[in-house]
Amino acid sequence: MGLFSNKKEGGLMDVIRCDEQEYLIWKWRPVGQDVNSTKKENSIRYGSSLRVKDGEVAVFVYKQNNGTMEDFVVGPYDDTIKTANFPVLTSIVGLAFGGASPFQAEVYYINLSGVVQIKFGVPYFDVFDPRFLDYAVPMSVRGTITFNITDYKTFIKLHRLINFELEEFKQQIKDAVIKYVKGVVTNIPQDNGIPVLQMERKILEVNDIVTQHLKSRLETDFGVNMKAIDIANIEPDKESEGYQELRKVTAAQQTKTIEMQTEVNLKNLQDTQRINAQNMEETLRIQREEAQRAQKLQSETAFIGAHSINQQTEVLKQAAGSLGQMGTMDLGGGSNGGGGMNPAAMMTGMAMGGAMGGQIAGMMNNMGQQMQQAMQQQSPQQQMTPPPMPGAANIFYMVSVNGQQFGPFNMQQLQQMVQNGQLTAQTYVWKQGMANWELAGNVQELASLFGAVPPPMPPAPPMP
Repeated sequence: MGLFSNKKEGGLMDVIRCDEQEYLIWKWRPVGQDVNSTKKENSIRYGSSLRVKDGEVAVFVYKQNNGTMEDFVVGPYDDTIKTANFPVLTSIVGLAFGGASPFQAEVYYINLSGVVQIKFGVPYFDVFDPRFLDYAVPMSVRGTITFNITDYKTFIKLHRLINFELEEFKQQIKDAVIKYVKGVVTNIPQDNGIPVLQMERKILEVNDIVTQHLKSRLETDFGVNMKAIDIANIEPDKESEGYQELRKVTAAQQTKTIEMQTEVNLKNLQDTQRINAQNMEETLRIQREEAQRAQKLQSETAFIGAHSINQQTEVLKQAAGSLGQMGTMDLGGGSNGGGGMNPAAMMTGMAMGGAMGGQIAGMMNNMGQQMQQAMQQQSPQQQMTPPPMPGAANIFYMVSVNGQQFGPFNMQQLQQMVQNGQLTAQTYVWKQGMANWELAGNVQELASLFGAVPPPMPPAPPMP
């Protein structure tokens, strides 16, 4: 219900205002009236003015037939009290007296802009680590709580404003804070997984946990807004038996954990190295077999004509032998038993010889055509590239990888390993006749393998 109009008019009898510098709740009384002195301490005289500064709220508490009523005036406000502004006056006063008291009302000022700070200290209380419940560690907590009033209607419902004493209210807040902080800190090791011996250095985390629990409880129980709680110190009793025993147990456990973790890490490293070495060995074996297979296929392909001639030559040799015997064969079945020349057999042999000669000529002609076609299918670079020098393919090197030797590899295999990045100038190699292992880049006959590897790609030009 609105109490005042915005029009400033009328005479001054009393000025209802608060001139206190620091306060949370302050009750207004007429000049010369003390607490509980007379009924006049709650008299609002007709013609008085009300002043409420910014950051304040004035609360009028008065009685009507239906009970106690409350009206709130939020500053800034400055106006004159008269019947038009207080509709409740019409039911209390029949006639207005000059300077008389038209009605009774309690006026309280509540400071909405001020803050209150309270220092608190929680004496030693036992805190248990859930892993070692046999050891109780005494713990103390000290800090400061800062609060103010924002929801003044809730605050009024929770507190009796008359004769409100700030110091008494501070003590109530302090007692509640001690109770709440003790309850929260006791359960932090179990609920939040923070070891008891680490709470001292994790004070910021503990402060946040306490803030979450304490803020809502102060609003519900006391109607105040907790602006901040600053825990300055969480201190275990380091001379207590529980602290000393817990420290020994946790230190031994930590040492054992570190040792076991180190063993696991070393085993993982060894297993990784072993697996990598096996993979490298298997990769090199596969590459070596593939290179040998490719070389064999290449040789067979390059000399397929000669191979065919050799095979066909063997066949012709067998045929020539048979031809020689045909000259003495008795194809006519004479009585001399085949001891003389047989003209029919000679004619037959000559016919077969001509056939064989034609076969050889055709074979040679076909082989020449195949070789010519193979040469035409080769690229100019392949046609210009001479075959490996005799004996170069017979040079074999051993290669050292991660302290293990692999091989032997010929020059062609080594060249393929260089192209795949598996052999570098910094890889150690050895062949028969060398006194010691040597870097591949320092071996003269291997230096050309690394010169053929292109350098890294130049960086891309910057975008315009």
